[in-house]
Amino acid sequence: MRYRTIVTVMGGLAALLSAMDLQAGPIDASRHTHPEKVQLVHEAEHSVDHAWEVYHRAALGGTVASPDLQAQIEQHLHEARTLVTQAQEAADRGDAGVVEKLVEQIKTHTDRAIEGSKEQKK
Repeated sequence: MRYRTIVTVMGGLAALLSAMDLQAGPIDASRHTHPEKVQLVHEAEHSVDHAWEVYHRAALGGTVASPDLQAQIEQHLHEARTLVTQAQEAADRGDAGVVEKLVEQIKTHTDRAIEGSKEQKK
């Protein structure tokens, strides 16, 4: 009985977390000292959200080509999220060069994640 309760609670927690909206919302870049870089990072964040959506559709549809590819896609997505945080910090510091470099890396990871998510099972 105890095991079933734990499983039920964990399942409910997983459902709750998956229902939460973790997407980037609107931003008022004019409040920042470097609004153009903040906007660039915000757009990169939206691209990461889009890549996650494409991946989730593929995963829920059971069309991800293999478990190995799924792990690679998830790694790209997690790396992109980490880079978004670093890019936000660089934008806050006004470090334009670092922002641009990080946004390019984010784009590479999201592109690879989307490509992998679209690869069909054989």
